[in-house]
Amino acid sequence: MADAAGTTTTPDTADAQGKTTAREATAGRNDTGGQDAAPRLPPPAGPREAATAGTSVTGDAVSATGAATSDAASARPPFRSVTIRTALDAVTATALYLRWLGYRGVRRADQRPPSGIGLAARGVVAQVDPAVRPAGLRDVECLWLTAMTESADCLYFSLAGYAADARARADALGVPLFVLDLTGTPRPVNAPAEALAATGLENRA
Repeated sequence: MADAAGTTTTPDTADAQGKTTAREATAGRNDTGGQDAAPRLPPPAGPREAATAGTSVTGDAVSATGAATSDAASARPPFRSVTIRTALDAVTATALYLRWLGYRGVRRADQRPPSGIGLAARGVVAQVDPAVRPAGLRDVECLWLTAMTESADCLYFSLAGYAADARARADALGVPLFVLDLTGTPRPVNAPAEALAATGLENRA
């Protein structure tokens, strides 16, 4: 058989050309994985995957917040207490603790409280109660009123603890309450005191 150019094509030649063309087509399909060369986009995330991703982000944020609080607490040196044997020792232990929290210029308060001993520093007034009876409601309220008149924070330190109504009133007013043990280490007994002891003055929100 002759084509338009006058070349003679035998049946064997045509068969060989057909096989060559088929192999080339097969090779082209193999190069593209048997599919079109256009890139395939990943399927959209389902509700479960989206929820998992959101949980991961939230967990990372909580971990970062916890790490920041831990770093703030670990940045301060441990508190060094003094053994309490007298009322003066209680005052000394409280003054040291106020400095450890970050208050500066700790001194005796100008205004004497109705009970106990008053201390003052920049932005805070504190009351040290070395009595053997628990601090009462009136003690907490008087300290809070004194702080309000001086536009300062207030902290209460007691050797014998607090009456139930005094603790409830302190919680409502946001007054940090501490109990002094005989080793001279103040122990927070309500939420405002725990927050202050955990972060110190410089890291308070």
